[in-house]
Amino acid sequence: MSNMIKEKCKLLRLAYVADLYEKIPFENPEQYLMDLLQKEIELREFAKGERLIKKAKFMYEKELDDYQWGEHIHFPPNLDQESLKTLSFIKQKENLILTGAPGTGKSHLSIALGRKACRNGFEVRFYRVADLIELLEKSWSEGRFQILRNRFSKVDLIILDEMGYVPFSKTGAELLFQLISDWYEQKSLIMTSNLEFSQWHKVFVDARLTAALVDRVIHHAHILSFTGDSYRVKYALSNR
Repeated sequence: MSNMIKEKCKLLRLAYVADLYEKIPFENPEQYLMDLLQKEIELREFAKGERLIKKAKFMYEKELDDYQWGEHIHFPPNLDQESLKTLSFIKQKENLILTGAPGTGKSHLSIALGRKACRNGFEVRFYRVADLIELLEKSWSEGRFQILRNRFSKVDLIILDEMGYVPFSKTGAELLFQLISDWYEQKSLIMTSNLEFSQWHKVFVDARLTAALVDRVIHHAHILSFTGDSYRVKYALSNR
């Protein structure tokens, strides 16, 4: 009988019912069926979230539950910790810019928000900016840049980590500008940087390009500034 049930579930594309039906408490038919189907839905959503996390290619496994909120994070007037966790900025196609010294928790927060977004059904992609620039230059030299641009058509949130750590070539800067122009008011960005916007000319070789890029990035953006000492340095010193 169990094999027959598995076959029927397979035909109906019910991935989990065959493994669940004996484990659901029975009070009455309506309650039993409702609980069984609800569990199927929950497990499907969990599996989808895990698939989206894998596709996003996060560098680390960071979660909001592990995040150390504190006074070192300065929120803009129209945003606070709780509203940030709702991810409403993604639905509204707004950007989130995290600026401040290295080691103050910017990357952790960006990844944790990205992983939560995946679990909420959003398509997310994570890149260190230097790696993305390298990928863009390679795709351009191989005549595959348009194919790469098309990969983002169904993506809701792009996380660009470590903007400003490595200067770009002129070609790399122009290609990144094209991508961000594509995403402008169509998708959400989370960007982390150790540089203030006034210093972005240090990594972009063209002042006019820098101004145009900053204009697109900060429009519809929430800017969080991070202050204080590096967590990594404090952790190393405490271990000594």
